[in-house]
Amino acid sequence: MGKRKESSPLNTSVPEKKARAGAEREASTSYVNGGSQSSTAEVGIIESISLKNFMCHAMLGPFQFGPNVNFVVGNNGSGKSAVLTALIVGLGGKAAITNRGTSIKGFVKNGQSSADISIKLRNRGHDAYKPDVYGESVIVQQRLTADGNRSYKLKSSTGSLVSTKKEELTAMLDHFNIQVDNPVSVLTQEMSKHFLQSKNETDKYKFFMKATQLDQMKDDYSYIMETKTRTRDQINFGAERLNELKRECMEKEEKFKNLASLGEMKEKLEELKQNMAWAVVSEAEKQILPFREQIAAEEGRTVKFEQKISEWQDKVKKAQESFQALQGKLEEISREAQALKPQGTALKASMQNRKRIYHESEVIYNRFRMELKRLERDGEQLNRRIQELQSSSDNVSEEEKIARLEEIDRLKDNIKALHDQDVTTSEQINQFQQAVYRDKEQRNRIVNAERDQKQKVDGLKRQIKELHDSKTDRLRRFGQHIPALLAEIDAAYERRCFKKKPIGPLGACIRLKDPQLALAVESCLKSLLLAFCCDNHQDERMLQSLMSKVFPHGQRPQIIVNEFRNQIYNVSQRAVNHEHYPTVLTALEIDNPVVANCLIDMRTIEAVLLIKNNSEARDVMQKKVPPKNCREAFTGDGDQVFKNRYYSSEFNRPRYLSRDVEGEISHLEREVNDIVAQFSTIQQEVRSIDMDVRKNEVLLRQHHETKKRIQIQIKEANGRISELENVEEQPSIDIATLEGEVQENKNRIEHIKEKVEKAKLEMEDYKCQSLDSERQYDDIKMKISSVSEVAEPVKEDLQKVDQEVETCKRHKKHYEEKCREHLNGIKKHREELNAKEKDLEDKISKARQIFPERIDVPRTARSLDAEINRLRTKINSEYHLHGNRDEIIKEYHAAKENYQEMESKVKNLKVFVKLLDDIMTQRYKMYRQFQRYLSLRCKYYFDSLLFQRCYSGKISFDHKNESLSITVQPGEGDKAALSDMRSLSGGERSFSTVCFVLSLWSIAESPFRCLDEFDVYMVLLISCFC
Repeated sequence: MGKRKESSPLNTSVPEKKARAGAEREASTSYVNGGSQSSTAEVGIIESISLKNFMCHAMLGPFQFGPNVNFVVGNNGSGKSAVLTALIVGLGGKAAITNRGTSIKGFVKNGQSSADISIKLRNRGHDAYKPDVYGESVIVQQRLTADGNRSYKLKSSTGSLVSTKKEELTAMLDHFNIQVDNPVSVLTQEMSKHFLQSKNETDKYKFFMKATQLDQMKDDYSYIMETKTRTRDQINFGAERLNELKRECMEKEEKFKNLASLGEMKEKLEELKQNMAWAVVSEAEKQILPFREQIAAEEGRTVKFEQKISEWQDKVKKAQESFQALQGKLEEISREAQALKPQGTALKASMQNRKRIYHESEVIYNRFRMELKRLERDGEQLNRRIQELQSSSDNVSEEEKIARLEEIDRLKDNIKALHDQDVTTSEQINQFQQAVYRDKEQRNRIVNAERDQKQKVDGLKRQIKELHDSKTDRLRRFGQHIPALLAEIDAAYERRCFKKKPIGPLGACIRLKDPQLALAVESCLKSLLLAFCCDNHQDERMLQSLMSKVFPHGQRPQIIVNEFRNQIYNVSQRAVNHEHYPTVLTALEIDNPVVANCLIDMRTIEAVLLIKNNSEARDVMQKKVPPKNCREAFTGDGDQVFKNRYYSSEFNRPRYLSRDVEGEISHLEREVNDIVAQFSTIQQEVRSIDMDVRKNEVLLRQHHETKKRIQIQIKEANGRISELENVEEQPSIDIATLEGEVQENKNRIEHIKEKVEKAKLEMEDYKCQSLDSERQYDDIKMKISSVSEVAEPVKEDLQKVDQEVETCKRHKKHYEEKCREHLNGIKKHREELNAKEKDLEDKISKARQIFPERIDVPRTARSLDAEINRLRTKINSEYHLHGNRDEIIKEYHAAKENYQEMESKVKNLKVFVKLLDDIMTQRYKMYRQFQRYLSLRCKYYFDSLLFQRCYSGKISFDHKNESLSITVQPGEGDKAALSDMRSLSGGERSFSTVCFVLSLWSIAESPFRCLDEFDVYMVLLISCFC
C-alpha cells in the first residue's frame, strides 16, 4: 500500500513501501482494472476520474489509474469513498445503491448549485464501442444540480460532444458489461458489512446470487411462469367464449339463409330508384323549357325598349341643338346689348353734365334778373322818396323815438330770457333722450339675455331628454339623430354600399378609467366625440349622403378618413411618460384600434397630459420645464394649459362621458329651474324699463313743444325789433343826392341788363346742348330697348326649347327605367333559370351516382315514387319478420370473424404455452447447470486461494434452502478440524472473506472491480504484507 504524497490528499500508486509500525493506519480503496494483473484489458477499464463540488469536496482529481491493480490511500475523510460513490453515480447508478444518501441532490456540496463528475473509460480493440465515433476512450460527464436533476454528456477521446442521452450511456455500459449495482463489481463498505460480515448464511447466499446475477435470472423465470399461468387462464376463458361465439355464428348463419327472398325485392327497389332518379331529371328538364322561352321572348322586347330610348335620345339631341342655337342667339343679343351699354352710360353722363351746366346758367340768368328787378324796385323807391320828400314837411316826434327804444330794450330782455329758457330746455331734451336711449339699450340687453337664457333652457331640456333616452340607448346621448344614422349605416352595409363599415360616434367607442377626468377629456376631444371614421373616400361620400338624409342642414358630425388598421400605432417614441399624471391615451380604454389611431392622428392624445388640480397643472407646464413630448395639458375643470398660456373652459360639467346619468339629469333640472325662476324677475324688470321709457318719451315731446314755442317767441321778438329799428326819423336829405343815387341806379340797371342778355344767350345755348344730349341718350336707350324686345321672344323660345329638352329627357329616362326594370326581370329570370339548371345538374349528378347511364323512363316520378313506397313497405314488413338484411349479413360476418379470430387466438396461445413449457424446461435445466457450474468454480477458486496461506476449507451451497456456509481451517490441514468462520480470529476471518470475494471476482465477468476499505479487518502483519 503506497503512502500518500504531501501535495495531494489522495495518492494512487502500486505498492512501494511498508507502513510504519505503530503509526496511525491509513484507510485505502482497491481498484482492479482488467480481468487479471498479468494482461491488460482493452475496453471498459477506468482510465481517470475527476470530481468538482461533490459531497464535501470542492475538487478531487483527476485520478489517473493504471491498467491493472490500483490502490487509493489517504486519511479518513480525504475522499476515497467519495471517488467510489462518484463512480457509481457517474455511471448512472441510483443514490440508494451508494448507501450515502437517498437523493442525487445530497451529493452536491453545501452552498453550491451543482456538482460535476468526469469518468474516462478505455475503448480499444475489437470489442470497442463505436470506435469511429468515440475513438480510444469514452468520457462520461455528469452534472448533478441542487434541485435533484442530473444531465449526461458523452464525449469522444478528442473532447467533442457525442450524446446527452441516458439511453446512449446504458447501451455503452451493456456493451462493456459494466454493472455498477453488482456488489462484485463495486463493493462498498455498507454492502460488505451487510453480506460478507453477516453471520447469516442466507445473506451470503443472496450475495452470491446477486454477484453472479442468478437472482435476476431467477426473477425473470418467476415472471415468465406467472405469465404462463395467466396465459393458461386466458386459454380457458377463450375456450368458453369460443363455444358461445360458435353458437352465435350458427344462429346468424341460419337467419342469413332465410333472407334470400328479399334479394329480388331489393334489386327491384334499386331498379325503381334508378328510374326514379332519371324521371326526376326528365321532369326538371321539362320545367326549364318555359323559362328559356320566356327569356327569349323578353330579350326580343328588349330591342323595342332600346329603339324607344334611341328615338328619345335623338329627340333630346335635336332639342339640345335647338337650345344651344337659341342660347347662342341670345348670347349674341346680350353681347350687342352689353356693347351698347357703355355708349349709353357715356351719353347719360354727358346729358347729365350738360343739364347741370344748363341749370347753372339758368341760375345765373335768374340771379341777374332778380338783381335787375331789385334795382328797378330801388329806383322806384328812390323816386317815391324824392316825391315824398318833396311833398312832406313833417318829421317824426321825439316821444315816439323814446318809446320805440324802450320797447326794443324790453324785447331784447325777453329774447335773452327766452334764450336762457331755450338752452335749459335743450339740455333737458338731451337728458331725456339719453335716458330713453339708455333704457332702450338696457331693455335690448335684457331681452337678448332672456332670449339666450331661453335657448339655453331649450338646450338643457334637449340634454335632459337625451340623458333620459340614454338610459335605454346610450347612443342617444350623442344626439337624437345618431340611432337613426347608425341604423342607416347598418342597412347600407348589409347592401354592401361600404367597403368597410364606418365607426362612430367616437365618443361611444371609448371609456374612462377615472370618471373625474371626464370634463378634461371632453374639453380636449370636443367635436371629435361626435365624429365618424371611414376607411376610404368612397365610404366617406356614402356616409355624407346618409347624414344628409338624417341630420338637418349644417348639423352633420365630422367625418374623418383614416385607413383602418388592426393594431394601435407605436407611439412610445413620441408619447409623454409621467410618473404621476396620465395622458389622454392612457386615461382611456379603447378596444378598437381604429378609434385609437384616429384620435392619435387628429388630436395627438399621446402627448396631452391630464392633471386634476389647476395649480399643479400650472406648476408642471409653466413654472417648470414641461415633460418631454408634452404639448399641452388639461385640468379636471377642463382648463387648457400651455407653456406660456392658460385658457379657461367654457363648460363646467361633462356632457357625453359622465357615467352618473341620474346625477347629470338632476344637475341639469336644477339649472333649468334656476333659469326659469329668473324669467319672472327679468320680465318685471323689462316692464319697469318700458314704463320709464314711455314716461321719458312723453316728457321729451313736451319739452320739444316748449322749445318750439320758445323759438317762435324769439323769432317774433326779433322781427318786432327789426321793424322798430327800421322806423327811422325822416332826415332832411338833399333831393339832389337822391337824384344822384337814382342816376347811379339807372347805370347799374343798364349794366345788369347787358349781363342778363348775355346769360340768356348762354342759357339757351346750354339748353340746346342739353336737349341734343338728351335726344342722343333717348336714341341709344331706344336701341337698347329694341335689343331687349328682340331678346324677349328669344328667351321665350329658349324656355320652350328647354322645357322640350326636359320633356324628352323625362321620356328617355322613363324608357330607360322601363328597360332597366325589363333587364332586371330578365336577369331575375336568368338567375331562376341558372338555379334550376344548377338544380338540374345536381339531379343529373345524383342520378349518375345512382345509375351512370341515362334511362328513358316513360313513367312519371309520382307513380314511381308510389311503387317505391309500396315496395319499401313490403320490404320493411319482411324486415320486421326476419330483420334488416344488411344488418343480418353484417352481424353474420361479424360473428363469423369474431369466432375465427377467437379460434385463432386460442390456438396461437396454446402453441405459445406449449412452446414456452418446452423452452422453460430447457432453460431451467440450463439454469440449474449454470448454478452448479458457478458453485463449483467458486469452491475451486476459494480452495485455491486458501491454499496459498496453507489454509483449508470449503464452501457449502444449499440451493434448495438458499443458504451458503463457509468453513475454514487455518494452518496445517491435519492439525485442526474445520471450524465455522465465527470461531476464527479477525485476521483469519478477513482473509477468508477476501478469498470469498476473489472467488466471486473469478466467476463474475466485469471490466473493473472496486473494493472499498479492503484492509479494515486485516491484522497489522497481513496489512503490511499487502
